[in-house]
Amino acid sequence: MKAIRNLTIWLLFISFTAIQPIEGFAQERRRGGAPARNRPARTPQNAPARTRPAQPARPAQTARPARPAQQQTRPVNRPQNNTVNRNNGNRVNNNSRNVNINIDNSRDINVHNNRNTVVRRNNINTYRRPPYAYGGRRYYAYHPYYYHPYRPYVWGPVWHPWGFFIATLATTAIIVSLNNAKYHYDQGVWYQQANNGYTVVQAPVGATITTVPSGAQPVVVNNVTNYYYGGAYYEKDGSKYKVVPPPAGAVVQNLPSGGQEVKVGDQTYVKVGETYYQPVNLDGKSQYEVVQVEDGAQ
Repeated sequence: MKAIRNLTIWLLFISFTAIQPIEGFAQERRRGGAPARNRPARTPQNAPARTRPAQPARPAQTARPARPAQQQTRPVNRPQNNTVNRNNGNRVNNNSRNVNINIDNSRDINVHNNRNTVVRRNNINTYRRPPYAYGGRRYYAYHPYYYHPYRPYVWGPVWHPWGFFIATLATTAIIVSLNNAKYHYDQGVWYQQANNGYTVVQAPVGATITTVPSGAQPVVVNNVTNYYYGGAYYEKDGSKYKVVPPPAGAVVQNLPSGGQEVKVGDQTYVKVGETYYQPVNLDGKSQYEVVQVEDGAQ
């Protein structure tokens, strides 16, 4: 009996030990996982060392060649020579002729415009038309006012406007002295010496020359003949010709550079120096008349 009891106890022990892993496995399956395996923990001593394969060394980069320094140069603006031609008294561009009439903008072209400030007065009783009154002044003219735009005129390749600078003069230039001042005259153009050259000035009143410029326009006022060229007026004086102020009432076809349109009330005049010119129309041609200006009430 004792032996049977010991055998029964031994079988129960074996059955119990066998059922424990099966229940653990079933519980793990119900939880959705596999039973954990008991693996020995890795230690730094027994962990296999991980080594990366040696990477090949990068080739040394060669220095890039330096870019050549860019020259900060700007294209030189060459002044374009204005070309002029005559066409019915108007200035016309003509690329076939090169005429140097460039003005040095650094110079004041009106520096010498104050010489002909006095208009030669005529007897105002000879004016058949009443004056145009505005701003306390009276503007006398023989012909009716007829506006047309002011267009400066060029008298040819050897003529230059006031303020034009030239380094040397032509051999045909002559010296004219007046009131302790020295001028140089050449083909209707008057110069005064400046730094390293000569500057074109307005014709000095009172200076005399032996002949009038070629192409001068005869202008008759009160039976007196003047000769007009390049903005200057010449009058016969014995065997010579003398520069005179603009005679009031003189009518000319063209005005030089340096003038400006001036609004006087409802009329627009062209002021050259201190002389007022009224635009008129005679025989279908646009011209200008020298205005006689008098101070007085309107």
